[in-house]
Amino acid sequence: MKNSAFFAAVMVSALLLLATVPLAQLPAAPIWPHRTVKLIVPLGPASGADATARLLADHLSRRWSQAVFVENRPGADGIAGFSAFLGGADDHVLLFTPTGTFTAHPFLHEQPAYNPNELAPIARVTNTLVAITVPTSLNVNSLAELITFVRSQPGRYHWTSITGATELIFSAFLKSAGLSMVRVPYRDGVRAVNDLSERRIEVFLSALATVLPQVRGGKIKILAVTNHQRSPSAPDVPTVTEAGYPALQYDGLVGLFATAGMPVELRERIAGDVRAVIANPAVAARVAGTGQIVAPGTPAEFARSIDGQRATFIAIARSLGLQPRR
Repeated sequence: MKNSAFFAAVMVSALLLLATVPLAQLPAAPIWPHRTVKLIVPLGPASGADATARLLADHLSRRWSQAVFVENRPGADGIAGFSAFLGGADDHVLLFTPTGTFTAHPFLHEQPAYNPNELAPIARVTNTLVAITVPTSLNVNSLAELITFVRSQPGRYHWTSITGATELIFSAFLKSAGLSMVRVPYRDGVRAVNDLSERRIEVFLSALATVLPQVRGGKIKILAVTNHQRSPSAPDVPTVTEAGYPALQYDGLVGLFATAGMPVELRERIAGDVRAVIANPAVAARVAGTGQIVAPGTPAEFARSIDGQRATFIAIARSLGLQPRR
């Protein structure tokens, strides 16, 4: 009993002593980031998202005085990258991705191995310019000519896209136009763009950055961009609305995500750093040169944009008779 009373007295004394220690003398929590940061990109190299992620990583590394590197995890319509990101539960691993992957997944995949509610928006970085392209050898010069060409031989021609968003949009377009084409799945855009240039497939929807080298080389032709505005990298190419097909309009959102456990204050601080990097005219010019539109935002703004995109895909899925599979 005496020993218990003595132990209790010692503990009380220790706590009182600790209470008198100034807060400045207590060890502070390390300031994020306090070690290497990894950006996971669920697409392959040469994509618009990959190019921007690498540029962002370089400048954030200088700003944070920590190494920042990019890891490509393509495959399964981005699901491989999402699973790798969420499976690690590491606040020094961030996701850099087009939102058109996970917003369309519920309508395209049976029980994907991740929960999109575990993604916490940090910042929109760009709007991806999405191009509808064909082989130059196809001798098709507009969307109207493409429709006539495809309609001439139903079910013979092939198309592809890399993200679920463009798959939904083009599928709905084909249905509304009464057209029949065969979709060919690809793991990443590099092989798809090569097959397009060799006319193994006839239509490819992708980030403009993915096809620009082959466009400049004369092997691929851009018929239109799906965005609401023309591309500064291809100013002579019409938008789908200008071409007469507004149902194809789609503005790709690309941005940075954390896992859901990251405090909003930290996400806002990271978003501020991203905006500061993108505000550099030299950085903005390089991003625009990859076929993207600089559009940085806050976590709340990014979340609202994602909600709007989800609503669009719900309407498109209904038109295709699709229900969420989750």
